[in-house]
Amino acid sequence: MTDPDPPWRRPPRALTPGMPAWGVTREQARQGFAAVPMASVGPEWAWGGADGSGVRVCVVDSGVEAGHPLVGAVEPAVTAVPDEDGEVSMVPCEPTDRAGHGTACAGVIRSVAPGVALSSAQVLTDGRTGSGPALLSGLSWAIEQGFDVINLSLATTRPALTARLHELVDRAYFRRCVLVVSAHNRPVTSYPWSFSSVISVASHDEDDPMTYYYNPAPPVEFHARGVRVPVAWPGGGTIRSTGNSFAAPHIAGLCALILGKHPWLTPFQLKTVLFLCAANTAGRLGGAQDEPC
Repeated sequence: MTDPDPPWRRPPRALTPGMPAWGVTREQARQGFAAVPMASVGPEWAWGGADGSGVRVCVVDSGVEAGHPLVGAVEPAVTAVPDEDGEVSMVPCEPTDRAGHGTACAGVIRSVAPGVALSSAQVLTDGRTGSGPALLSGLSWAIEQGFDVINLSLATTRPALTARLHELVDRAYFRRCVLVVSAHNRPVTSYPWSFSSVISVASHDEDDPMTYYYNPAPPVEFHARGVRVPVAWPGGGTIRSTGNSFAAPHIAGLCALILGKHPWLTPFQLKTVLFLCAANTAGRLGGAQDEPC
């Protein structure tokens, strides 16, 4: 009988007498997993015909304006509220945007994957800055809610947050919660985009929203459209803006397309699919199935 629960939601295995911790018995190892020959993985296999339906995406940012023509529905929406002791709670709120940054990211995701279910965790203030506790609380909330994809177009340079952020992004990775994070726009030491358990993204200056590149020299792993990008803006309008912030949601949208078609992929497997389909991996326009240029 097939186990109804995906592996990342099963309780930890009990320690088996005679086996080291985290080991697997012959009986446990008999579970099979579908495999696809790497040569056959290309854009058509990865996301052909998909629109992201069935995939839950959370934008952790300045909020998202629901009802914007380029964004649509947003549910649920929560915001970071500090108490007198300095602790931060995420509480339900109206789906609005304090600065426009989150709405812009959400619009990019919707443009790539129109079928996704979008949610918002508001952690930034009106000035596009936020506190460390708000960032940690918003990200922790999104991971605990089990979103399939989290877009985080934010970075912090505060070393005091490093350990806690590292713990959170690793938790997301092992729970099959794909965390797509933009690199900092300046060459400074910052987090969490530079951690290996996230998908890190910086910009390229081409116009095609579906063209992205693999970077063989990390910590940035992929480059996507991020220069003069037309983005949604509060009030129902659009602007053009530049930044790694807008490259990340292009990859978040692609991740949603892939997971909509292949929902059992882990972050490890998803990264492999992204690599195989990148425009500079096997053909100028992307993917092992493309004809050579």
